[in-house]
Amino acid sequence: MKHIIIGAGILGASTAYHLAKKNEKVTVIDRHEPGQATRNAAGIVCPWLTNRSNKAWYELVIRGAKFYPALIEELTREGEKETGYEQVGAVNIFDTEEKLGRKMEVAYKRKEDAPEMGEITRLSPEQTKRLFPPVSEIYRAIHISGAARVNGAALNDSLLRAAQKNGVDVIHGDASLLFKNEAIQGVEVNSESHYADQVIVTNGAWTNALFEAVGMKSKVTFEKAQIIHLHTPGMDTSRWPVMLPPFNHYMLTFGGGKIVIGATRENTSSFDSRVTIGPVHQLMDKALSVAPGLADASYLGTKVGFRPFTLGSLPVIGRVPGFSNVLIANGLGASGLTSGPYVGAQLAKLAIGEKPEFSMESFDPKDLFV
Repeated sequence: MKHIIIGAGILGASTAYHLAKKNEKVTVIDRHEPGQATRNAAGIVCPWLTNRSNKAWYELVIRGAKFYPALIEELTREGEKETGYEQVGAVNIFDTEEKLGRKMEVAYKRKEDAPEMGEITRLSPEQTKRLFPPVSEIYRAIHISGAARVNGAALNDSLLRAAQKNGVDVIHGDASLLFKNEAIQGVEVNSESHYADQVIVTNGAWTNALFEAVGMKSKVTFEKAQIIHLHTPGMDTSRWPVMLPPFNHYMLTFGGGKIVIGATRENTSSFDSRVTIGPVHQLMDKALSVAPGLADASYLGTKVGFRPFTLGSLPVIGRVPGFSNVLIANGLGASGLTSGPYVGAQLAKLAIGEKPEFSMESFDPKDLFV
């Protein structure tokens, strides 16, 4: 069977790789959109401390976190040494013992179903500061040893290279759906028609325009995310844990003194990829309030990406209504780097008629289109 995948972010790249490993013929088409969420993201894999209550979503993200170690090991065997993934742990900081105690209870309860969380440790302010030196002295923390950081672009490139080693073709260009005789038969890209048995749509925030061309309206929305990159000369940041402050943002580090602070969450209906000072200032102000030691860091720049969302902020995974040969996965939102590789593996199963590892009922795209 021949598959065409539109969109080569983390979701499309993983789907291509897992289809190729099953000896399927795959072509990936991507136009290198500057605002692609994956390539502008540096993220965390630590879903177990979330305050979000949706059970279907939580099941998806914890499966995504559990999937990573085996995937990275497999990519390493494929010769991919720079996957962008490293298990460095995470600290969730609090300003009172009472708040920390409540989160510790949540963590121990969730570990019953997720042993991959690793060790759960209560840290004093002194211990917290030793692990993440820029943080204020007032914060104690819970430490989760199984958490990891991810460089989205590095992981994406690793998956695509591994896919190509296994026979996947990659075309750079702007794809449009080939709609003939009331059916989607493939895509047109760079003025050439490419036919396939199955089309798999994983192009995130740009889904609406793709389907509008064939008279369909999807309900995909997106938000703008700005992510700040800093440099702290002379500091070995390579093993610092991911930092989860007491607000809806994060800090994580890579080697060479690099620190990433993310991300703004800006509702928008336009793909305005400008770095704008207001949201960046608010993000940096919050970061400095919990980690004043960052004040001496150098500013490297800010990256901008567009995260896709679907109804109820719950992803859609499945067949497009009315088209038995068209699959779609979308709406991973801020948890895209956590769940994307795993969802891609399950999407590959759906594409060849295999049963996914868990029920897809909650993610049915039946209400995505009007």
